[in-house]
Amino acid sequence: MTEPFLPFAKPSIDEATIAAVAEVLRSGWITSGPKVAQFEAQLSEYFGGRPVRTFNSGTGTMEIALRIAGVGAGDEVITTPISWVATANVILTVGATPVFVDIDPASRNIDLDLLEAAITPRTRAIIPVFLAGLPVDMDRLYAIAKKHQLRVIEDAAQALGSTWQGKPIGSFGDLVSFSFQANKNVTTGEGGCLVLNNAEEAALAEKYRLQGVTRSGFDGIDVDVLGGKFNMTDIAAAIGIGQFAQLQTITSARHALARHYFAAFGTEFEAQYGVQLPPADFTTTNWHLFEIVLPEHMTRSDFMAAMKEKNIGIGYHYPPIHLFSLYRRLGFREGMFPVAERVGRRIVTLPLFRTMGKQDVERVVDAVKSVLVR
Repeated sequence: MTEPFLPFAKPSIDEATIAAVAEVLRSGWITSGPKVAQFEAQLSEYFGGRPVRTFNSGTGTMEIALRIAGVGAGDEVITTPISWVATANVILTVGATPVFVDIDPASRNIDLDLLEAAITPRTRAIIPVFLAGLPVDMDRLYAIAKKHQLRVIEDAAQALGSTWQGKPIGSFGDLVSFSFQANKNVTTGEGGCLVLNNAEEAALAEKYRLQGVTRSGFDGIDVDVLGGKFNMTDIAAAIGIGQFAQLQTITSARHALARHYFAAFGTEFEAQYGVQLPPADFTTTNWHLFEIVLPEHMTRSDFMAAMKEKNIGIGYHYPPIHLFSLYRRLGFREGMFPVAERVGRRIVTLPLFRTMGKQDVERVVDAVKSVLVR
């Protein structure tokens, strides 16, 4: 008998959260309102009292962060080529130029050993990406930023629940962007939040997320910056409140599943199959994803097709941004970032979500091994 389909990600929405969404729908206030304010207050408390504003996507949060940081035409922003393309697209959106730095082969995050060589007089900011929820060396990152007087916009889209030296990512640093997209550990369906440094930045974020509008009194209205339409709805916030209440439970469950992956693969797996497992980090990461890098003899397409035959869903995060047509037209080409290109061709994401069981992990591991020996 064919086993049921196992996706690589699956949100878990409990009945209390579903009821809370129904309550919002019945209330008549479904766009930004009291639930958004409640969600922002809870997030702010988690991040040590820092101002937090929510948005309709994690892409919007990064674009607005760049605008708050004053990044625009003529500026350069350094980032990694291994991320969802939004990380670089927002740099282009504000009129700046993306500058890519190759990745560290172990962490698959931006290689801090190469970072300073990419800094020029036009550099205004750095966007590090915490791939799969694993932070970069935050002390070293901020030391470099301080030395060169650069803003840092942390693409922490996958890192809610991750920590650095015992402190939650987002509770320190500069501007920090999180995503609540459907496959994230905590979801609002679609959405995101931006952690800011002070009340002035928070007020500017509010303007940018809703057409630049400032209201006063009963009918006072003014627009003094060019904003967009990025606000979160109360429907989404109600989902987020229910999800966020379970953050520790979600993180603990993902840690347990990741540990079981390592146990099931065994200590000789990498050497026997030519596969690179992720760093076995159980101190800082939230285990948003469990990613492996395939051996040279197997293409990702063939691997994914074979796993589909076994009714197992596989994702990949991510192909190299600089090799997309849009970025080739800007002058990027093969060979510029060899580590990112190798990893980007062969990285795959195995199933990992809260409601999986250990038997699901074992099923995936057995399937991976059988596919790799074909």
